[in-house]
Amino acid sequence: MNFLISIFTAALLILNVHPLHVSVTEIEMDDKDKQLEIMMRVFVDDVELTMRKKLNQPDLDIMNLKGGLTIDQLMTDYLNNHFKISLDGKPQKIKYLGHEVDGEAFILYNEVSNVKKWNTIQVLNDVLMESHSDQSNLINVTVKGEVRSLRLTSETFVDKLTFESK
Repeated sequence: MNFLISIFTAALLILNVHPLHVSVTEIEMDDKDKQLEIMMRVFVDDVELTMRKKLNQPDLDIMNLKGGLTIDQLMTDYLNNHFKISLDGKPQKIKYLGHEVDGEAFILYNEVSNVKKWNTIQVLNDVLMESHSDQSNLINVTVKGEVRSLRLTSETFVDKLTFESK
């Protein structure tokens, strides 16, 4: 988990402008609290470009929103349409918790509560793909210390992983 985030952060420091369009999402099963803890890292400028198109506001400044709009309002609505999780074929309600800014990236926090025992997780993540056809969304899922990963693209923006019961 921290390895991919470190690579993501290092790339930000090395490149002032990022030619790669990538997001990294960490999903961790918290057995104690029976929830999925979700952290998504996306580039601020990619979010801004996407929101400009979505809202038809070419001068939108995502860091200085006007008219009562907030980043959290925009991201809640956006993620509801572009990021979905199903466990054993049952769609889950994802709750957006908030964000923080880390350099050139937003870290978006979400959770799925009241998670029952499951084996298969399906993730749909087409975040930012309407702005960048080469967007890759990397998904790392951790269950009982086992980490499995997906790479979602515009050609395959939904996929699943199966974890064996331990």
